[in-house]
Amino acid sequence: MTPAGEEAGTPAVGRAWPVGVRPRVLRGWEPPATAYGRGHRGVDLAAPPGTPVRAVAAGRVSFAGRVAGRGVVSVELTGTGDPPLRTTYEPVRASVAEDDEVTAGEVIGTVAPTGSHCTAPCVHWGLLRGDAYLDPLTLLPPWLLHGGPSRLLPVLGVPVPERGPGPGDAPVSPVRRGGPSRPPLP
Repeated sequence: MTPAGEEAGTPAVGRAWPVGVRPRVLRGWEPPATAYGRGHRGVDLAAPPGTPVRAVAAGRVSFAGRVAGRGVVSVELTGTGDPPLRTTYEPVRASVAEDDEVTAGEVIGTVAPTGSHCTAPCVHWGLLRGDAYLDPLTLLPPWLLHGGPSRLLPVLGVPVPERGPGPGDAPVSPVRRGGPSRPPLP
């Protein structure tokens, strides 16, 4: 096992959070300075027992079973190089088996009621390439990771309502559609 340095080569292939829509991160990624040094080799996401756990990206289940008394599911992500990226989720009651193909957002199990190292109910989400631990949040594209503001799109074919001038307003000209605004012709 080697500590991760730079995740610049991690493709943002994630299409879903492992739990919920945008779960609270209880503990973030803390890369160890050495292979066996202190750190946190993943992120802990708030999730009560029974919460569905989803594959963040398409792949193949490489492991579904128990490790040190905890339910663990690992998924090798499709098209992420050699060795492929591998996500891990724990504690999980698996609903998939080794060698199952999964799609992004597919339920792979539920958060188990016991086996968590968190002080609050959570799922630990990890990411590895070979033996190197990486920050799993780097799998998520910005639109999924940060959300972002809502954007209003134009409604085509609906006339713009006219309004009369208010106090101190100049008269309002009708809006032309289909091109840049030009001053009215004399």
